[in-house]
Amino acid sequence: MTGTVRPSTADDFDTALKDGGASGDSPLSRLKLIRWSDFSLVPVILALMLIGFIVSPVFLTSDNLISVVQQSSELSLLVLGQALILICGRMDLSLESTIGIAPVVAMWLVLPPDGGRFAGLGLLPGWSAIPLCLLAGLAVGAVNGFLMLKLRVNGFIATLGMLTMLRGLHIGITEGKSITDVPESFRYLGKSEWFGVPAAVWICLVLFAAGGAALAWLRHGRALYAIGGNPEAARAAGIRVDRVTWIVLAIGGLLAAFAGILYTGHYGAVAATQGDGWIFQVFAAAVIGGISLKGGRGTLFGALTGVLTLQLVVNVMTLGGVPALWNQFLNGAIIIVALVISRFASGEKQD
Repeated sequence: MTGTVRPSTADDFDTALKDGGASGDSPLSRLKLIRWSDFSLVPVILALMLIGFIVSPVFLTSDNLISVVQQSSELSLLVLGQALILICGRMDLSLESTIGIAPVVAMWLVLPPDGGRFAGLGLLPGWSAIPLCLLAGLAVGAVNGFLMLKLRVNGFIATLGMLTMLRGLHIGITEGKSITDVPESFRYLGKSEWFGVPAAVWICLVLFAAGGAALAWLRHGRALYAIGGNPEAARAAGIRVDRVTWIVLAIGGLLAAFAGILYTGHYGAVAATQGDGWIFQVFAAAVIGGISLKGGRGTLFGALTGVLTLQLVVNVMTLGGVPALWNQFLNGAIIIVALVISRFASGEKQD
């Protein structure tokens, strides 16, 4: 009958996954989501560790290596969120502002108006700071989804505008100052250690493992590859493309807010420039980790190795006496080199 929607089947879903560059439904094919190419940065990481030891014997000390993974934890959550969004065929530039504005909104609502350098509203108790921060990040991602999926606004321009607006809101609320009188409960995850390793590191590993398992084994997780690779085929297979994409964008904002909690706890304050310029590092880590900017390809393991590679490069440069002013140049150069290598390795044009 005309207008009847045919129910989706397992075959439809597998076809959509194939069209999107992902695997089918058998256990063997699911394992193909972990490709040998995702380990391509492991030799680079080992080489960087050798170079670091040659540059300075301090490099291989436990204190330095723990510092590297601790500093990687906040960035890695942004990369995790961005990787999921990119696999889904979208991008979100506003993550670098969300890591700052989400803690600011939480502090604004819980800190008293006369309690210190920062005058808050004092509307809610201190224990609600973490839920408020996460809710703020979730709201940012949801608004981005509304702009892209309901209003059909260009995603790049929409999230660029959101980035700028949130950065301005951050500066406006804090008057360009850092918030140092942060509730102790808000600092716990960022400053605590579990089994001799920063809690933030354990949290990030668990989140990456959960995300990787979802992408490889869960139907809705694997649907991201179908959506990113061929959204029309995904719709034909019965996947609710807009709904899934909207959820992924909201999760990206949530992860950015969580990164803000870890960063604030680590340094004991919400910095006035928190997250400023991080989006370049986020894209650099994702690209060199094998996440396709065209959508439908890449794994979270590759993205994680991209984060570690970037942080090791920065650490080796620091120990070698190279000024930090060169970091942004290096991040841009890494992105360009990774794009060129990806272009000729895949044989596909990158429009």
